Amino acid sequence: MVNPFKEGDTKAFHKEVTPADFAQFETGLVHPVCSTFSLAQAMEWASRLFVLDMKEPDEEGIGTMLHIDHHSPAFLGENLLVEATFKTLNGNALYCHIAVTAGERLVATGQTGQKILKKEKILALLKNSRN
Repeated sequence: MVNPFKEGDTKAFHKEVTPADFAQFETGLVHPVCSTFSLAQAMEWASRLFVLDMKEPDEEGIGTMLHIDHHSPAFLGENLLVEATFKTLNGNALYCHIAVTAGERLVATGQTGQKILKKEKILALLKNSRN
C-alpha cells in the first residue's frame, strides 16, 4: 500500500439522481427521492477513489463501516456532489468524512471506513466466513 495523501485531501464525483435511486422495496415506491441505500453506495465510491490510488496490484479495499446522516432530500434530476475527505489512516484502515450536496443544499454527511488488504487475505477471510 502507498499513501500519497494527507488529512484534508479530497476526492469527489458527481451523481445525477435517477428513478433507480428512489427509496423503494418489494412493496413498491416509498418516496420519489434519493434513498439511503443509493447514498450509501455513492459515499462508499467516493472514499474508494482514495483506495484506488493507494492499493498495490495484489491488494484490494474492503468496507469496514458506514454512517449516514440525512439533512435534506435529493430529488429526481438533481446533480449531487459527493465529496470524500481523507481523515485518518491507521495502519491499513482508511477513514473518510463524506458530504453530499445538491447545489448549495446539504443532502447528507457521514463517515466511511475501509481496509486495504492483500487480495489473498480477503479471499481467505471470505472463505472462512462461509464455514
